Amino acid sequence: MEYLFNDWNGVSRKIDKNNLVIFLDFDGTLTPIVSTPKKAVLPEAAKKLLTKMSENPDIKLAFVSGRQIEDIKSKIKIKKAVYSGNHGFQLEGPKIKFEPLISSGYRMVVDRIKGDLEKKIAHIQGAFVEDKGVILGLHYRLVDKKKIAELKTIFQKAVILHLTNHRIEIREGKMVLEVRPPEEWDKGSIVMWLLAKKLFTFKGGNILPIYIGDDKTDEDAFKALRDQAVTIRVGKSRASAAQYYLKDVKQVHDFLSRIAELKK
Repeated sequence: MEYLFNDWNGVSRKIDKNNLVIFLDFDGTLTPIVSTPKKAVLPEAAKKLLTKMSENPDIKLAFVSGRQIEDIKSKIKIKKAVYSGNHGFQLEGPKIKFEPLISSGYRMVVDRIKGDLEKKIAHIQGAFVEDKGVILGLHYRLVDKKKIAELKTIFQKAVILHLTNHRIEIREGKMVLEVRPPEEWDKGSIVMWLLAKKLFTFKGGNILPIYIGDDKTDEDAFKALRDQAVTIRVGKSRASAAQYYLKDVKQVHDFLSRIAELKK
């Protein structure tokens, strides 16, 4: 993994000669990680920049988030963009709306797990359950470190039977444990689906996908796009499949500003 600005000459040449499809995570990528999801706000300067980029005929924007789709749309509010919520299980954009099929009975299982968790974590201060419709998240960013092991044990007990019966899948993100549908679908799947459908149309020239994310769930996209895109992780990690890294959200905004300047 290489620091992106150390290879700016090489990256900028690719950007300059190609049409761009830019895939962006939200939390930890466009906005800093905050104590609860509701507190995350896209800075006004970043929103203006992204809006300007969305109006450039050589650039298409897609926001790929773990948030529910209505939530991520309300946070960004850019019309000329594609939005994917719940780690790829929801998709909306100009003239497109798509959701992969989910096994019958999944919602009943999630409701059962949700009720069980809410009862058993009530005594753990800072823990809360977030129901995003397709995905259920147990957040523990605000939990005392001494209580996290207990919380994870409660979670495992609540999901183990359903997991064994292949009714659900479990994924771990940044300070969150998630219950997902058992279907093989993730951020990598939705990104490749979008590219394969050729929904991002340009008048001419080649397409260069750029993907920027910070979470474990973005690794699915980094792996899927290997060798055909510029993949960037926010925060250096030896374990990441991303080609490059940027240090923080501020550098992501700087990188996007450089792209906008190159594609004037």
